[in-house]
Amino acid sequence: MAESMVGLKRTHRCTEVSLSDEGKYVTVMGWVQTRRNLGALIFVDLRDRSGILQIIFDENIIGKEGFDKAYTLRNEFVIAVSGKIQKRSGAINKNLQTGDIEVIATDLRILSESETPPFPIDKDSNTKEDLRLKYRFLDLRRPDIQSNIIMRSKVATLTRAFLANEGFLEIETPMLTKSTPEGARDYLVPSRVHPGKFYALPQSPQLFKQLLMCSGYDRYVQIARCFRDEDLRADRQPEFTQIDMELSFVDVDEVIDVNERLLAYLFKEVLDVDIELPIQRMTWQEAMERFGSDKPDLRFGMELKNVSELVKDCGFGVFTNAIGNGGSVRGINAKGQGSMPRKKIDALIDFAKGYGASGIAYIAIQQDGTVKSSFAKFMTDDEMKALIAALDGENGDLLLFAADKNKIVWNVLGALRVELAEQMGLLNKNDYKFLWVTEFPQFEWSDEEERFVAMHHPFTMPMEEDIDKLESDPGAVRAKAYDIVLNGTEIGGGSVRIHQADIQARMFKALGLTQEVANEKFGFLLEAFKYGVPPHAGLAYGFDRLVMLMAKRDNIRDVIAFPKIKDASCLLTNAPDVVDDKQLGELSITINI
Repeated sequence: MAESMVGLKRTHRCTEVSLSDEGKYVTVMGWVQTRRNLGALIFVDLRDRSGILQIIFDENIIGKEGFDKAYTLRNEFVIAVSGKIQKRSGAINKNLQTGDIEVIATDLRILSESETPPFPIDKDSNTKEDLRLKYRFLDLRRPDIQSNIIMRSKVATLTRAFLANEGFLEIETPMLTKSTPEGARDYLVPSRVHPGKFYALPQSPQLFKQLLMCSGYDRYVQIARCFRDEDLRADRQPEFTQIDMELSFVDVDEVIDVNERLLAYLFKEVLDVDIELPIQRMTWQEAMERFGSDKPDLRFGMELKNVSELVKDCGFGVFTNAIGNGGSVRGINAKGQGSMPRKKIDALIDFAKGYGASGIAYIAIQQDGTVKSSFAKFMTDDEMKALIAALDGENGDLLLFAADKNKIVWNVLGALRVELAEQMGLLNKNDYKFLWVTEFPQFEWSDEEERFVAMHHPFTMPMEEDIDKLESDPGAVRAKAYDIVLNGTEIGGGSVRIHQADIQARMFKALGLTQEVANEKFGFLLEAFKYGVPPHAGLAYGFDRLVMLMAKRDNIRDVIAFPKIKDASCLLTNAPDVVDDKQLGELSITINI
């Protein structure tokens, strides 16, 4: 039966005591992790968010009533224990922060009993994720998950402190706003007092933070909740958090400078990792040419090599047709993988097809120098030797080639090099490789819409030297946009914004937006720009992704207290769910399914 804690006050968390406190009396509270009955003694591992502390119940000290009560303890009971700190009489547990001490209990209160949990509350549990998320309140008790959530809180606190010291003001922007769908779908909220009209939950605070720059708040920051109705992946959620910032009277270098120092500060304070500054920069074009990705993982090599010139006149039609259609042939060298079984090579080919390839060609160089290849019969000996030399092929290497349009070749080989790196054990989570990717294309062609669309958003400033191409050659225009990448994951992105009305008008025109449509979507921002707007730029981090990488996890659900699953539902609360007809009637909504 649960007891009251009246008259008791917790003096310490479990790991806030140490050998220096030997002889002191303390009161600790938490959950029973384990109970071991040794007859005359009962040992309990008590757990709270700080860690574990060993409690000893000795009948000669706590008395028969207290000892009998201790005998009833089970996993996840919530208890309060008063007692004396002493040095462990038995072996020291070097795996515990408190492994050299124990508490000799003088008083025990059972504050709450527990049913048997549906899974063990252990670190790195192998329990299926669906079950863990259904009982997320239990999953959150696991030490590894608690460590992630505590780290998340620390990163947020440190970020606020650092940016406040840099002159940033934390300002909240609206959660209920106007729908301005650009890429992802908006989550819509019906208005009761305006029947038939809807708010949208913000995909980002973009427009409002630009308005704040117009209003003179020259450095803004917000740890902002954002919402996007899009297909989910391991690093995506329908609701997520950004570290969102905007600065006035700055250009690219100033934004990069403050953020490099922020990242160095966070990694030193949280992980004791030194980040070498300045962080390397690479243009989008270079990143694509070398790594096939605008978020390249620099923890390993395996760079792409363009071999189009070498094979443009060869006898292999797959290569020559790709080049003839304006594409390219590129390859990567998987060092030491020349003896890979054909079954595994076929699996790589299937993997590549998932990224748009019709297939991949390969050259497997055996340890004795002999060559196995899927296309050798179409090539001369000299052409094969030239290909191998171009990729620095040596005995024991596996060379893989893709031939198609540049975009497909980049996508295929960019993904393939990461897949191979994972198979080869090259992805060290203790190695943090940062990269700024700059000078993104201003536009990308949408086959679906048959027009150019903004790669970032329509308020991104073009490179000054490319402005004259907005009308004549929009595909060649580079943007003053930048992403910060860590270990192959984009953790943040931003740009210098357009603040000149004439350039903004040309940008809308290049996107095929009439003045009427632009005013309908963004009229309030364009109106503000008529009254003196400073040059400004910004950046937003995916806060969840950043913490995920700092915590060395593979999924952002492990660093979010109450995440959604892949279909955007919550297993804990059963959201989304139906609502009653009265609620729908008040909103003037009729459901037709």
